[in-house]
Amino acid sequence: MKSPASAALLKEYMVRIPYLGVLDPQQLDALARDAVHLIFSPDEVIFLEGDASRGLWIIEDGNVKITKLSLEGNEYILHLLGPGDSFNDIAALDGGPTPGNAIAMSLVSAWLLPAEAMEHALESYPAMARAALKMMGERIRALGHQIEDLTLYPVIVRLARFLLAQAENPSLSGPGVTRAAIAAHLATTPETISRALAKLQEAGAIRFDRHRIIITNGDLLRSMAVL
Repeated sequence: MKSPASAALLKEYMVRIPYLGVLDPQQLDALARDAVHLIFSPDEVIFLEGDASRGLWIIEDGNVKITKLSLEGNEYILHLLGPGDSFNDIAALDGGPTPGNAIAMSLVSAWLLPAEAMEHALESYPAMARAALKMMGERIRALGHQIEDLTLYPVIVRLARFLLAQAENPSLSGPGVTRAAIAAHLATTPETISRALAKLQEAGAIRFDRHRIIITNGDLLRSMAVL
């Protein structure tokens, strides 16, 4: 049974998702009533690429990574996610299999909006369906930018962009976001990340406070990020 506090937090997070935020309060309540709350341990697999979609996931607390594996078994992190973030949106909307692996990076509590409830909502609420189409278009454009970063820019530029994004997005600096995780996200190695961090420190853009990275010159870091 959902506690009033958890139910309220779930709806608060749902409103932030563009294609759910268009629903009126009654429609939102109807969808939220079907949500299931689940807990995952650190490093526990939530789902694997190709699994049948169980629906839309919304993180209540903790951090999750969405990954793919190369033929050689190397991990590439597509997304680093935290409280309030949703994942498996595409599969939840089109009914297809899950497009990547979802793994808990810390103790994770999450809500699952079942596939059947999502399908019913899409059929019942045209505004949600239109907003979902718009979101898919935005995701495709974002993927294009991500591919551009990986193919056109050196590691130090990609790292500078990541650090700037990390300063604005708590999900990119939560539990489990180690140098190895950053390296997997930027398609490089932890050793290369360490060397790039050293160069940014030498340039005066960042400094280290134990294990924390502090941006000391945002303008310089933005120039190094080619923004």
